[in-house]
Amino acid sequence: MKIPAKELTLCALFAALNAVLSQISIPIGPVPINLAHLSTFTAAGLLGARYGALSQLVFVLLGAVGLPVFSGFNGGLMRVIGPTGGYILAYIGSAFITGFIIEKSGKRTVGVLAAAIYSGWVVTYLFGTLWYSYITHTGFTAALLVCVVPFLPGDCLKTCFSIFFIKKLNPVLSLNSR
Repeated sequence: MKIPAKELTLCALFAALNAVLSQISIPIGPVPINLAHLSTFTAAGLLGARYGALSQLVFVLLGAVGLPVFSGFNGGLMRVIGPTGGYILAYIGSAFITGFIIEKSGKRTVGVLAAAIYSGWVVTYLFGTLWYSYITHTGFTAALLVCVVPFLPGDCLKTCFSIFFIKKLNPVLSLNSR
C-alpha cells in the first residue's frame, strides 16, 4: 500500500500531536484526564477512517516500544496491556469508526461530525472499560463509574473543540475528497 506524502506527513503530525496532548493531563485515578482525543478525532475528521486510524496506530506503537508518549511521559508494552491499555488501544478504533461515519455520510456538518465523534467515544468507553474490568477484576458498572462518568463533561468539550478544528482545517488542508 503506497501512502501519498501529504497523508503520510499528516499521519505523523497527528501521532506527534497525540503524544504532546497526552502530556497535558490531570491524574484523577486509574485513567488520567488528557487532551489526546482532540488529536484523535481531528485526525479522523480530516484524514478519514484509514489514515486517521493509521495516525493513532503509529502513536500506540511508539508508546508500546517504550517512547514516553503516553500520559505522564510513560511508555512501554506493559502500559499498553495494563489496566488502562484498552483506552490506549481504543484510539485506533475510535479514529477508524469516526472517520468511517464521516466518509460514508459524505458531509462534514456539525451534526454528522458530532454523531461520528460520539460513536468514537462509545468505542473508547466500551473497549477501554471492558478491558479495565477484565484486567482489574472490577465489575463493569463500577468500572464505568471510575473510568467513564468523571470524564463525560470534559469529553463533551473535547468533542466541540474537535468539531471546530475539523471545520476550520478541512478547507485549508484540501482533503475534501475523503
